[in-house]
Amino acid sequence: MGATPPIPEELWNQLPAAAQAAVSAVIAALEARVAALEARLNQSPSNSSKPPSSDGPQVKPAPPRKGTGKARGGQPGHPKRTRPDLPPDTVLELRPEVCAGCSGALAGTDPEPIRHQVLELPAVRPQVTEYRRHRLTCPRCARVTCPPLPPGVRGGYGPRTQAACAVLTGAYRLGKRGVARVLRDLFGVPISPGAVCHLQDRTAGAREPVTTAVHAHLTGRSANVDETGWREGRSRAWLWVAVADRLTGFVIRRSRARKVLGELIPGTPGVLTTDRYSVYDHLSPDRRQVCWAHLRRDFQAMIDRGNDGSPIGTALLASADALLGAWPRVRDGTLSRARFVSHHLGGVRAAVYAQLGRGRTCGCAITAGVCRELLRFGGALYTFARVDGVEPTNNAAERALRHAVCWRKTSYGTDSERGSRFVERVLTVVASCQQQGRNVLTFLTDAIQAARNGTPVPSLLPGTHRHPVNGYAGSGAAHEQ
Repeated sequence: MGATPPIPEELWNQLPAAAQAAVSAVIAALEARVAALEARLNQSPSNSSKPPSSDGPQVKPAPPRKGTGKARGGQPGHPKRTRPDLPPDTVLELRPEVCAGCSGALAGTDPEPIRHQVLELPAVRPQVTEYRRHRLTCPRCARVTCPPLPPGVRGGYGPRTQAACAVLTGAYRLGKRGVARVLRDLFGVPISPGAVCHLQDRTAGAREPVTTAVHAHLTGRSANVDETGWREGRSRAWLWVAVADRLTGFVIRRSRARKVLGELIPGTPGVLTTDRYSVYDHLSPDRRQVCWAHLRRDFQAMIDRGNDGSPIGTALLASADALLGAWPRVRDGTLSRARFVSHHLGGVRAAVYAQLGRGRTCGCAITAGVCRELLRFGGALYTFARVDGVEPTNNAAERALRHAVCWRKTSYGTDSERGSRFVERVLTVVASCQQQGRNVLTFLTDAIQAARNGTPVPSLLPGTHRHPVNGYAGSGAAHEQ
């Protein structure tokens, strides 16, 4: 501590040197603690990983955007968007009988009539298949024989009903009672919450080979990886996600250690885009991209601390904004990657390196620590500039987690490992089907039917399904078992 404690100088001078040193040390420790507590108190979504929903009522809302002067709705000259026509089930021909002008009789057919379609949901009744197993007595030995159910017939609900329970839970975040009410009110299917839970357990088993293949497919591929908190029973757990091109995998484990990353992506991964969490530090710089959106918040936190590290944060934030501002042009093709590297990245990289060098010896211990850590990352800050398909931010993983986080807030996690297996597998199927434009209900129905019949399950890997027709892929056949 360089400054003299705020006590009278004559009293301070009467203290022995050892006492002065002890008092100064205590004051320095308390000042450091106060600074750390104030920094935590000043954390916000703009300078930390806190979600926007954590802002309290005291936070002022963002100022309203300045008006553009345009009227609300579609602007003159914009492309017209209409609902696509579907193949009609019933066609009613409407022909005028008399002229609207002179009341003369009309006859003939318009070769291009004006088409107007009305869509209606049919009244849904469940298809009930009753298997009557006749018990017959042998006339020779008097033994009673009862035939078994056909292969694939298990339980009291068919594969489409079982798949619907999984979709309503995993895609629409309904609880078990909500699923039971929807099936009863919309489809006339009587089912209890306990039966919904049982069907979910069976669905998780049917999807095990599907999700195992997904995680194996992620090996060696570039992916965005992230993790978020979860609850499993009374224990803390974490939901991990890996987002690759047209494929997403989830796992839930009671650990946030490196070994879980090996379960999420077995073997040697490709380039992983991550935050600064230390579990990824074993990755070499050429196989890691550190998220610049997270770094931007770290730089803002340096500014908000209002100490010796603030000028460093201001300069680093300007460099981050310059980099992130130019990158969208590379993504949309208006700026070539080579020109981005030569005209934008070089200057930003030099400026960032210089500021990190200054920051590692600044008076703020937190800022200095962050700067030293970023200097160790080295090329991991700029992998996106040389590897196609790698983005500078981890936005894809955070978007993939958002649905699960909303689900967690209403369900409070899972009660058991069985529940966690269902959640991680249904999230994998829902996210991957959305990436590939596949119908989730159809895929799950086919997978469940295959599991019941003991036949190979359909693949979730990209390029293994037929092109969707009217937004749907798969067999779409009704199953009665």
